[in-house]
Order: sequence, then structure tokens, then C-alpha cells
Amino acid sequence: MIEIRKEDFNIASDMDEIRVDGLCRDLLRGFHRHLLEKGTAPLEAGTLAHGADYYLRDFIVSSQRRNLFAETPGLVRRFAATWYIISNLKPSAGELGDMLRGIMAFYRFIHEYKLVSDDYLGIVEQECSDIPFYKERIRSFLDIRGDGYPAWERICGMKDDI
Repeated sequence: MIEIRKEDFNIASDMDEIRVDGLCRDLLRGFHRHLLEKGTAPLEAGTLAHGADYYLRDFIVSSQRRNLFAETPGLVRRFAATWYIISNLKPSAGELGDMLRGIMAFYRFIHEYKLVSDDYLGIVEQECSDIPFYKERIRSFLDIRGDGYPAWERICGMKDDI
């Protein structure tokens, strides 16, 4: 059993961000170990943990400065449909798909410990499964010409409207 105090993941300062990044790193090690103990092949466990790591530490903690246990519908969608795409030189549907599988597996892991609700797990699973939408977002981003970015972003923007 893992022992987590959700409030330890609150971020109000740069020092909090550094501390929470370390907490996430430890939690992700536990997630990876859990996958291996459940019989997941080492390469697959590494791929899933890497996908969850990128989402948690780069997006949730560093970019959004959010508590990873705050149940925020639309956050995975914002990550996959916009942030991942604009943050990578060569966004790839395959790479994003691996990350989304890792995110889903991670939320299932923390759900086992009652750290997120059943309803929120369902939302995350739904958002992680919308692969055709994310593929289209990547394609349409790569096709942007001229001043087309604002219209593209409005479909799933980075503003805090979720």
C-alpha cells in the first residue's frame, strides 16, 4: 500500500514545484514497480511509466502547476490536443498514443489506492481514448498556414476554461 497525502502535491511556489516534482518521481517509481509486479513486460512498463512521467512532471507540475490529484475534467484532453503538439518539434500520434496509455495506466494505479474517484477515472479513460481526435489535431496543426493558429487553438485551448 502506498501512503500519499494529496495536499503534499499542492504547488504555490517555485520551491513547491521542485518538491512536488520529486514526489512525482517517487510515485512514478512505485507505479513502474507495480507494473512489473503485475507481470507487465519491462519494456512496456518503462514505456507506460515514461508516458505518465512526461504528463505529470512536464505538463501537470511544471507547465500547469496543479496538484495531480485535483480532479480536473478536460486536463488530459488539453495535454493531448494542444500542449503536447505545440511543445514538440515533431509531434507524433504514435508517441502520443504511448503517453496516453501510460496516463491511463497511471490513473488506474492511483485509483486502486482510492486517490481519484470512479467518476474521474472514467473521464480520464475517455479522454485518453480519443485517439482519432488527437491524430486530427496533430495533422491540422502541421497544416496551419498564415494566421491559422488562433482558430486551431480555440478548438482546445490552453486557457484555464476547463
